Order: sequence, then structure tokens, then C-alpha cells
Amino acid sequence: MANPKVAGTSPIKVSLEAGKTYAWCTCGESTNQPFCDGKHKGSGFAPKVWVADETKDVHLCTCKQTANPGFCDGAHKSL
Repeated sequence: MANPKVAGTSPIKVSLEAGKTYAWCTCGESTNQPFCDGKHKGSGFAPKVWVADETKDVHLCTCKQTANPGFCDGAHKSL
């Protein structure tokens, strides 16, 4: 599998809602960053899908280099 495209160099703050399903873009090609819009099809990438366990604000990764898929861990600082 190829490396993902760096979609951005800073995280995006998102308000998650408890019980809602989210699909984080892993390929970097989505025009709806940080969420998946299906542009990965045929690339070998698949979105990271999860259900929020609580309502809270989080910072989602756009550089796609995070060690904690979906969530920013500061990896963008080394790009």
C-alpha cells in the first residue's frame, strides 16, 4: 500500500456526539477532511470508522501520519 497523501499540516477541531458514527479519512484524498468521502476506493485504503463514546471536542489528524489513527498526536510537527 502506498503512503497516504498529507491533506494538511494542522489538526481540525471537531465536536463529536456520543453514539454517532464517524469515518476518518486514511488516504488523504477526501475533500471533506478529516472525514472520508469515498475517494479511497480502489487505492487499498479504507476509512477508520468508530462510534463516539462521549460528546466532546477533539482534534482530528489531517497529516495522516499519526500513531493514533484519527486523532492528532503532533506528528504534523515533524513534516
